[in-house]
Amino acid sequence: MATLYRTYRPQTFDEVIGQESTLTILKNALLQETVAHAYLFYGPRGTGKTTTARIFAKTLNCLTRQADVQFKKKSIPCNTCEVCRAIDARHALDIVEIDAASHRGIDDIRELQDTVSSLPSLCRKKIVIIDEVHMLTSQAFNALLKTLEEPPEHVVFILATTEYEKVPATIVSRTQRFHFRRLTLQEIRKKLSLVIEKESLTCDDDALSMIAFLADGSLRDAESLLDQMVHLQKGPITTEAIEKIMGRVDFAKIVTLSEHIIHNDLKQTLSFLHEIQQQGHNIPQLTKDVINHLRFTLSLKSNPQLEELFSKELTPQYLEVLKKHAQEIETEKTIRIIQALITAHAQMKTISLPALPLELALIEHLGN
Repeated sequence: MATLYRTYRPQTFDEVIGQESTLTILKNALLQETVAHAYLFYGPRGTGKTTTARIFAKTLNCLTRQADVQFKKKSIPCNTCEVCRAIDARHALDIVEIDAASHRGIDDIRELQDTVSSLPSLCRKKIVIIDEVHMLTSQAFNALLKTLEEPPEHVVFILATTEYEKVPATIVSRTQRFHFRRLTLQEIRKKLSLVIEKESLTCDDDALSMIAFLADGSLRDAESLLDQMVHLQKGPITTEAIEKIMGRVDFAKIVTLSEHIIHNDLKQTLSFLHEIQQQGHNIPQLTKDVINHLRFTLSLKSNPQLEELFSKELTPQYLEVLKKHAQEIETEKTIRIIQALITAHAQMKTISLPALPLELALIEHLGN
């Protein structure tokens, strides 16, 4: 059975979420026949880099586009011709995909050079997609550089990375660069809602928001988490089920704990923290989530105009809580608490009792 991520993977540019400006430029390049010899797609995981590379490869090589002038103007693949079907099935010999995380040496690049030296067998252009390109060794990068300096006319390189800063400047300068931004919570929720509807699943609204939040801007992670819940959870998907399976707390618990901290109520804070520990939740992750909540609150208090930006990242209900907390916090004390929690979070990595640094930080900064 195919995973939800593979089942609902975009097949055209218009189905890719959140990268409109990048997609417009790529579609225009295809329409105007101004395709570059090398591209660099960079940005967070799960934002559509490899998917876009495959759609680009299909569109460029689509047999229907080559035969139909009117269809070509749409800058989309037909998804039905021999080439499109071969690329979708990962059987197209002219589309070469390499995972540089496991094929990172100079021998791998030399083998690639031998592969691209020959003309395409079926496609118009050979497309070489190198994922996680930043993982290549220095020698491999040097070998790749020689190919990019004098690329074969029939080859297009698409390099993808989550760590742009690790790609040598010599490589970067020989590519057209496109940044793929992390997706907002609302964008992820919208896509998940469509998947849930098509799969006839039952998922309450808070659980949907929690899945989108846990994905941290990655649609792939969101769909994978939803898929995991479908297979592990019988019946409706709820926040309680996600908490049980993932060991993460939902918005409500983060808000409650943060509220006790904001109200300087040490007894309630420690009592609620103890309840969360008894439920077996991940304390380091909880600490990180509380830091994030206080960070949003402090930012909103310092600059209320951030509400417009936050509205794209957060649910309306959660944003209202942040606005309320922003009116209640003391700036200087909140800064000290955030700093203490950051220190506590770092200490958790080296201690067998992860809750201890958090408890000490709270005892030190609350109730006085």
